Amino acid sequence: MKRLLTGLQPSGALHLGNWVGALKPFVELSREYESFLMIVDYHALTTLKEPEALRENILGIAKDYIAAGADPEKSTIFKQSDVPEHTELAWIFQCLVTVPFLQQAHAYKDKVAKGLEANAGLFAYPMLMAADILLYDTDIVPVGQDQRQHIEYAREAAAKFNNTYGELFREPKEHILDSVATVPGTDGQKMSKSYKNTIPLFGTKDEIAKAVMSIITDSKAESPENVYNIHSLFRTRSELSELYKANKGKYQALKGALIEDIEAVVAPMRERRDSISDDDVRRILKEGSERARAIAGSKMNDVRRAIGVTI
Repeated sequence: MKRLLTGLQPSGALHLGNWVGALKPFVELSREYESFLMIVDYHALTTLKEPEALRENILGIAKDYIAAGADPEKSTIFKQSDVPEHTELAWIFQCLVTVPFLQQAHAYKDKVAKGLEANAGLFAYPMLMAADILLYDTDIVPVGQDQRQHIEYAREAAAKFNNTYGELFREPKEHILDSVATVPGTDGQKMSKSYKNTIPLFGTKDEIAKAVMSIITDSKAESPENVYNIHSLFRTRSELSELYKANKGKYQALKGALIEDIEAVVAPMRERRDSISDDDVRRILKEGSERARAIAGSKMNDVRRAIGVTI
């Protein structure tokens, strides 16, 4: 079977954009692929410097994965830091690409422009992500539109290595659903924790309602565009057309309908999440990391021989 891989940072609570842009496509595609689902905890260190918060987030995001439909019996769910081959391969890739090449990264420039510290980890982030992907001979990576460049960087890292040391890495492809390429936040920008414009995936109904009611609307418009754009993730355009015509100018009613549609999807997942214990998570991550490391270790043996450090 071809391989599918994706991962999310445990830098905070997951939001609706994470589910629509990464988790939902992963769960749907995992039926057709040998699937790997990471908690990319080392990536989170570029911004999160609170150890207790990180530990809590790691347990939380694993529960989120399972509650959203990822099956530990059919998918390898693991923690990035449990597989040291990721950072080892990232170093090798950093020795192959140039500083000007990494300076072109949109995500890096965007985060620095918004005041995030320009630490070296953030700068080299694309090469660790490339290692995450390439270690497993990944064929498909479901990502948001804003992450497309990272997959291009992974392909470039693979090409640089293959040209220098011989064909060893498969070049992956991104999988982007056009309808959810960039999930809008409550302010109309891309939904992101760093923008503080998210709708919590596993929040209570009251927390979801509070976020939805905060969606920015144009008081002069007949239809609230930002509300509609989020709503389109849950209903067809024909259904929304009837709903929005019937409630023309009634922003409160339309936001209320959105709250109910989100709750209908989230409530069963929230119930599943509440049934998962911390011990369940530790067992699942241990088993998943052992499977992942067996594959990553074999690949790194080939890499070490290729670059000449095996004697």
